[in-house]
Amino acid sequence: MKNILKITKSQLCLVVLLIIVHFAYAQKITLEFGKARRLDAITSGSNEEGAPIKWINVNTANDTWMLKDDTLVCKGLPIGVMRSERQFENFIMHVEWRHMEAGGNSGVFVWSSARPGSNRLPDGVEVQMLELDWVKLNKQNGVTPPIAYVHGELFGVGGVTTTPDNPRGERSKSIENLCKGRGQWNTYDVVCVDGVIKLSVNGKFVNGVAHASQKKGYLCLESEGALIHFRNLQVVELPPGVTAASQTAPLFSKH
Repeated sequence: MKNILKITKSQLCLVVLLIIVHFAYAQKITLEFGKARRLDAITSGSNEEGAPIKWINVNTANDTWMLKDDTLVCKGLPIGVMRSERQFENFIMHVEWRHMEAGGNSGVFVWSSARPGSNRLPDGVEVQMLELDWVKLNKQNGVTPPIAYVHGELFGVGGVTTTPDNPRGERSKSIENLCKGRGQWNTYDVVCVDGVIKLSVNGKFVNGVAHASQKKGYLCLESEGALIHFRNLQVVELPPGVTAASQTAPLFSKH
């Protein structure tokens, strides 16, 4: 009887743990920001405006994200992310952003599982957004890092791997600095197709990665310690490719 009771308690603990994990990250829609359109709707001449992209606060505070007219304001604290309600595979993403603090840090994760790790950030491929003064505020042994490192870096995180076009270790750095400084709007056009990502900064392609080990997943907007504004987020969904289950981020259960 004692052994049966122990098994029952163990099973109960497992069920409780699964319930906790299942509800660990909020599933309620937080806000709508940006629009997604299908490529075939555009090429067919459809007047379809596109569907609003719904976002879910994963592990930040209720007041971390706020819509002001057409601008999404992220105050940067606590560190964490907000994820898209659904996953995306092949797509073109247009987004405009501006940092409001010197050395501000943020970014967008693509092809992410949206499940935070020990540093409160998820896996995926990060499209880095750093304010230009970051290099002055983060000297290493008195040496200022090259400006190309601080904007438009692309790199896999949380176990997701990539092959960099312009290697800086495992990361890929921009080959030309086209980023504008604090308070000025920057434009990123991000082309994500079959594990390949190409990044255009303010109208010119300057970086890329290939062979992403995960190539379908959620979009995540990052809160990482500094006030940042986002606007004019648009996603054009392209035809799907041959993507295995092992290359796809796990889905969140729908409630």
